Amino acid sequence: MKNIIINKSSLLILSFSLFFFVSCGKKEAAEEHEEEKSETEVALTETQAKTIGIETGSIEMKNLNTIIKANGYTAVPPQNRADVSTLIGGVVKDIYVLEGTFVTKDKTLATIQNLEVSEMQEEYQSAVANIEYLEQEYKRQKTLTDENVNPRKAFQEVKSKLASERAKAQAAKNKLQALNVSPNGSTSLVPIVAPISGYVGKISITKGAFAETGITLFEVVDNTQMHLDLNVFEKDLGKISVGQEVDFVLTNQSNKSIKGKIFGINKSFSNESKTVAVHAKITSSTKDLISGMYVAANINISNQTVPALPKDAVVRNGDKYFIYIQEEGHEEVAKKETEEHEHKEGEIHKEGKEIHFRAVEVAVGTTDLGYTEVKVIEEIPSDAKIVIKGAYYLLAQSKGGGEHEH
Repeated sequence: MKNIIINKSSLLILSFSLFFFVSCGKKEAAEEHEEEKSETEVALTETQAKTIGIETGSIEMKNLNTIIKANGYTAVPPQNRADVSTLIGGVVKDIYVLEGTFVTKDKTLATIQNLEVSEMQEEYQSAVANIEYLEQEYKRQKTLTDENVNPRKAFQEVKSKLASERAKAQAAKNKLQALNVSPNGSTSLVPIVAPISGYVGKISITKGAFAETGITLFEVVDNTQMHLDLNVFEKDLGKISVGQEVDFVLTNQSNKSIKGKIFGINKSFSNESKTVAVHAKITSSTKDLISGMYVAANINISNQTVPALPKDAVVRNGDKYFIYIQEEGHEEVAKKETEEHEHKEGEIHKEGKEIHFRAVEVAVGTTDLGYTEVKVIEEIPSDAKIVIKGAYYLLAQSKGGGEHEH
């Protein structure tokens, strides 16, 4: 009899233990389900939704540009940039310009002094004088030779001297013209002139210094033909073509967008980063641009109609993107104990109806004109009310008010 009582007691304890464990298991499962649900669903009262400014809408078809981002800098073509030097050394006599001065082509920038220049002029003028005499002698000798009065050898000697003096005069003239010095006259000054119109850049000489040949004395830059040199990665190269439009901003200046158009693509890599230089002509005003400014550019690849939402409707959580839709079927009044609260004065305060929102994962595409292309991963009703304003708040609420990524 005693054994029977013990067994019954043991059975009672065992039954109670099983009930306890099962109850705990159900409770933990319910808590896990609630926790999982809270990550994807958010409930707000009507008052809260209105205070936050929740607005809903639907997916729209928008004409958006697909873009490729690229960095680079402003540049001028080689024919619009000049490094001015001298063909003959000399002492700097005068400098007529300052850095930043605009000059026209053939404007004298400075003069240098070299006594050899006057010797070249003298050589030229002497050769010209000899040519005049020898031309007369050539005619006389030719006539005498034709009449067999003088031997032909005398005529040949005059002819040879005439050709020699003409060559000497032409060589001296070419030297003086290359130095921008008139063959006629007598001077020891050599003008340093601007080969193109543009703005004077760096000046590398001072008055009284010796200017050597082959050394850059002035820089002149013409900014009217400014263009962009953009670095495009190998993976994007197949999408780039001549004629595509470019929008860019100066990274160290204002965010004002400037327009351009691609006119050339290099056929070799620029450096070890495996980028290719893409050249774009600037179609906007270039008066405030200088060569070497860094830019951030968007190359417009295509213009296509795609499903899109306002960019504020899409939120990022980790490496995934989500939108929130308003769920139907949760319009019932909340439980009485959470809906009605007695105030100290005895009044009853009503919270109102609950509105439920659910997070739906999406894939995103290009962003343009304030809209983001979205591709829904899981099917949603065609008439779904999508949160287009306040989605970031809902994400924060689902994470317990913690931080979230924009």
